[in-house]
Amino acid sequence: MEAMHAATNRTPFHRLAVLLALVAIAAAQPSPVAPPPDDAGCNGVLLTYTFEGRERIRPFLDPATQAGSQPYSFRANATVLNSGVRTLPSWALLLTFIHGEILVGVDGAVLTSGADLPYNTTAAPTTTTSFSGYPQTDLLTPIATAGDLSKIQATVRLYGTLFAGPEPLVPLPSALSLADPAYNCSPLTTAATTTRSTCCALKSPDQVAAEPPAGSAAASYLPRVAGDLVITYDVLQTHESTYLALVTLENDAPMGRLDGWELSWEWQRGEFVNTMRGAYPRKVDASECLFGPQGQYYKDIDFSKVLNCERRPAVFDLPPERRQDVSMGQIEHCCRNGTLLPKSMGDGTQSVSAFQMEVYKMPPDVNRTSRLHAPANFRVTGASTLNPEHACGQPVPVSPSEFPDPSGLDSTTLAVASWQVSCNITMDDTSKPSKPPQCCVSFSSFNDESVIPCNTCACGCPAPATRTCSATAPAMVLPPYALLMPFERRDKEALKWAHDKELGAPPDPLPCGDMCGVSVNWHLATDAAGGWSARITLFNWDDSDMRDWFASVVLDDKVFGGFEQAYSFNASTAGNGTIFMRGREGFDDLIRESNMSGVDYPVPGKQQSVLSFTKKTAPTDVDVLRRDGFPIKVFFNGEECAMPQRIPSHGGIGARASRGALLLLLLFYLVM
Repeated sequence: MEAMHAATNRTPFHRLAVLLALVAIAAAQPSPVAPPPDDAGCNGVLLTYTFEGRERIRPFLDPATQAGSQPYSFRANATVLNSGVRTLPSWALLLTFIHGEILVGVDGAVLTSGADLPYNTTAAPTTTTSFSGYPQTDLLTPIATAGDLSKIQATVRLYGTLFAGPEPLVPLPSALSLADPAYNCSPLTTAATTTRSTCCALKSPDQVAAEPPAGSAAASYLPRVAGDLVITYDVLQTHESTYLALVTLENDAPMGRLDGWELSWEWQRGEFVNTMRGAYPRKVDASECLFGPQGQYYKDIDFSKVLNCERRPAVFDLPPERRQDVSMGQIEHCCRNGTLLPKSMGDGTQSVSAFQMEVYKMPPDVNRTSRLHAPANFRVTGASTLNPEHACGQPVPVSPSEFPDPSGLDSTTLAVASWQVSCNITMDDTSKPSKPPQCCVSFSSFNDESVIPCNTCACGCPAPATRTCSATAPAMVLPPYALLMPFERRDKEALKWAHDKELGAPPDPLPCGDMCGVSVNWHLATDAAGGWSARITLFNWDDSDMRDWFASVVLDDKVFGGFEQAYSFNASTAGNGTIFMRGREGFDDLIRESNMSGVDYPVPGKQQSVLSFTKKTAPTDVDVLRRDGFPIKVFFNGEECAMPQRIPSHGGIGARASRGALLLLLLFYLVM
C-alpha cells in the first residue's frame, strides 16, 4: 500500500516530465507546411471554350499531302459565367477561330453582325467572330440571384465544319474575350487539352459603384443607342399568344438617306406575322406555318389570312395613297414610299418611318407573363443605287419608350418592352468588292476653255466582253457643250476639240465614259479682289426623277468661312467646311433624262445655282484659281462622288477662255 501510495504521489510529476519531453521532441521536428488558401477563382466574368469532338467528313483527302486541309464536322460550346458584382447586360463573346471554321448552327446566341448561316469565320472582314446573347441577353450577379446558374451563366452551342490535321491535334480558338470595353481579359489558360478559359475583370473598380442597385428597373436596361439609322422595336400590348409591336426607323445620318427602304429580321422563337399596318411584306406566304410547328400548335387559326410565316420576312413602306387606309394605314410616320431624309432637310418628320404588326408567339412563350423576345439580325437596304449600305448590330433592351396618352390628357403611356438596333453606314468592307461611286464631279473655270470631265469609269466600266474603250486611259478634256451630251456621244466632240485646240494625239483606244447616273459640274465663275463665285450644276442621267434631292460640298477652311449665299438653292453651312444645299420649294425634284426638241439625243435633267464668297475673312495666301476655289469632296443624296484628278489650267485669262465660259453659261440656261 505504501509503495502504491508513493507511486500515486509521483504521478503528476511523472506526467509533467513526459509532457515536457514530448514538447521538446516536437520542437525538434521540422514545422509542417501550412495548407494553401482556397483558390479565389474568377471574381469577374469567366469565359470558357470546350471542344467536344469532331468527325472526318468527305471529301477525304490524302493525309500525306493534304492533312491540314481535311474537313471535319465539329461540336463545341462556350460559356459566359458572371461571377462579379456587376450585371453584364447585352453580353457579347468574341472568339478568334484559326482553323477555317464554318459555323452551321449556333444555339444560345446569334452572330452580332447579323450574318446568315453558314458563316465562314476566317473569311469575314475581321478575324474575330462576335456572338451576342439570345435569348439570355443579360447575366445577373451571384449576389442578386443567390448563385442561380440559370441567371448568371449562358451557354453557346456551336457546330459546323473546320479544316485541320488529324488527332491528337485539338483545333481550338486562339483568343476569347468580352466585347465590353469595360473589361480586361487574362491570357488563356491551357491546362486542359480540349478547353481554353480566361477571366475578365473590370478595368476600374469604380465602375462597380455606378452599377444600378440589383433588382432595380434600371439594372435591366442599356442606354439608348446611337447610329446613322436607329431601329426601335416597341411592344405596345401583350396577350397570351400574341403581342402588338411598333417598329420605328429613324435616320440620324447627317447626309445619308434611304429611298424605298426594305427592312428584314430573323425570328428566333418560331414567331410569325398575322397582320400589319403601315408596311407590307415583300412576300405574303403562310406555307411555312401550315407545314411547321405553328400549324400543329394553332389548329384553329385560318392561315389563309396570315400575312407571313417566313423566318426572315422582308417588309417595305407603303405609298402615300395608303396613308389613310383603315386596314393598312393610319400609322403615324408611315406611307412615304420608304423615303428617309436627313434631319437637316426639315423638321425631322421625314426622317422617321414606322409600322405596326401583330405577332403570334410559340411555346414556351405562350403566356401573358412570359418573357418577351425581340427578333434578331435586322437588315435595312435602300432601292436606289445612291443609297449607302448599313451594317446593323443586335437588339439591346432599353428603357420602355414613351408615347402620348391616347386620351389626349397631359400624360404618357409606356411601352411594355423596348429594344433598339444601331445601324451604321459601312465604309470599307473588305469581305465584299468595293462599291463604286454612283456620282462624279467635273471641274471648269472661267480662265480655261476646256472642261475637266469625270474620271474614266468613275462609276464602273462596261463589261470586258463588250468593251471597245480603254478603262485605264485618262479622260479627255471636253468643250463645255459636251457636258449636255450622253458620254457615248462625247468621243467625237472630244476628238474634234483635241484637234482644234492642238492638245496632242488622243489615246488609242479612247477612254471609256464615267458610267455615272448623276454628275456634278463645279465651275469657277469669277475671282476678284474682294470675293469670288462658283456655279454648281447637277445632271440627272437616270431614267427616274430624284425627289427631295440634296447635295453638299466640302471646301478648304481658307474659303469656307467666306460663304455668303446660294442664289437658286437653299444652302446653309454645316461645319467642317461643308455647305449643304437642297432645292427650293417647287424645284426640289431633279427630273430624269429626257429627249429635247431640236437634238437627236437625250439630255439630262438639271438644277443649277451660283454661290458667292467674300475674301474679307480669308487669309492672305488664299488662291482660288490654283486649288482653294475647288471642293475637296462633293456629296449627292449622301453618296460621295468621284472627284477629278486635276483642276483646270491656271494660265493667263484670254478672250478665248472668256468666250468659252460664257458659252458654257448660256448653254446651261438655254436648256434649263
